[in-house]
Amino acid sequence: MPIIPDRLLHDLEHQGWTVSDDIIPAELAHRLLTEGKHRWETGLFHPARIGRSLMQQRNTDIRGDTICWLEDTDPHPACIDFQHWFNELQTLLNRYFFLGLKRLECHYARYGSGAGYARHIDQHRDTSYRKISMVLYLNDSWQAGDGGELCIYDPAGPDTEIARIAPLMGRLALFRADTIPHAVLPCQRARWSLTGWFRTDDDNL
Repeated sequence: MPIIPDRLLHDLEHQGWTVSDDIIPAELAHRLLTEGKHRWETGLFHPARIGRSLMQQRNTDIRGDTICWLEDTDPHPACIDFQHWFNELQTLLNRYFFLGLKRLECHYARYGSGAGYARHIDQHRDTSYRKISMVLYLNDSWQAGDGGELCIYDPAGPDTEIARIAPLMGRLALFRADTIPHAVLPCQRARWSLTGWFRTDDDNL
């Protein structure tokens, strides 16, 4: 079971978001980056879209990343270990928050130089399945001038910025998918992460 400090659970409960630099095994983060780069080099990524189902569209003015979805049957050892780790985290979140989480949908995300993601909320309109958003950053030697920060805004006043989170290797961000406005600021070099959502629906819905 992942060791989650009480501070992280408290922050997630009371402010809606939290960050940790040391709850993901460092060697697992590096193995995930290696696998992500391999998938990129073999052409498995595709441009991300906004919207749902038939209404999806590509708009790089809003969202500029390319993505590669992880499947439940993914055979790569790093992805298997990652899924086991987050199954345990899901159990812990259910135990603490009584959310009824059933699964994590997750993809690699790669932002090229100059790309970002405009302010948004992760819960799709007219749905309620996504409860907790998760971002695991996979960037070696990230510097302040490289940009690409996760920008958190005040839910009570979405024009008010309350935090900027640099995408450092092994850093994990968790936040409420239905209430926390956020953006990815433009980056100056390739920016890697695993991004996902703990959901309350079944994967066959």
